[in-house]
Amino acid sequence: MNDLTLRLTGLTKSYNSGKPNEVKVLQGVSLDVKPGEVVALVAPSGAGKSTLLHIAGLLDTPDAGSVAIEGTDMTNLPDRKRTAIRRSTVGFIYQFHHLLPEFSALENIVLPQLANGVSAKAAEERAMALLDKVGIAARAGHRPAALSGGEQQRVAFCRALANEPALLLADEPTGNLDPDTSDKVFDALMSLVRDTGLAAVIATHNLELAGRMDRQVRLNGGVLEA
Repeated sequence: MNDLTLRLTGLTKSYNSGKPNEVKVLQGVSLDVKPGEVVALVAPSGAGKSTLLHIAGLLDTPDAGSVAIEGTDMTNLPDRKRTAIRRSTVGFIYQFHHLLPEFSALENIVLPQLANGVSAKAAEERAMALLDKVGIAARAGHRPAALSGGEQQRVAFCRALANEPALLLADEPTGNLDPDTSDKVFDALMSLVRDTGLAAVIATHNLELAGRMDRQVRLNGGVLEA
């Protein structure tokens, strides 16, 4: 096992580069995350945390700097290779669940596994095991519209972990929920993460939730502060 699941080194990112309205989003951001470590990325809206997560998860590229996942530098890999690594190694959770409305909770978790070459039987077994861990196995056959907001987000958590990623990236995963539901759903997420031992970076501006993670880093003015 590598000592680090994620290593970000000197990341810079600007929009409208070189123009009068240039926005410098990231300015030399570096971050190391170990296996089993849960890091809270604390930043206000518009501070660049989504950009940082997208670069870390190989959905975007930096202007400068490097991204290494499990010891492999991703910076200059071709798009096809980056996509394959992202599919098998990185799990994403967003503020909105983005579940496929025409499929059941179970099917939403099975589909990414099938795309990754897992057999239908094994995919269904893993999906049911994940749903059971977050306490909604009885809702497996329900489509997203028939689930509560908290249930929808729990399914999204399970989908993100379906392919057993090494790295989980979450962008305000409980931001759309009321405080009581948010607290319970966050507990479910942390339980999943602890059970799997993966590395996680969870963006939030909820300081109470951030305080329950292993450590906090703050994105301020494009600079990451411990």
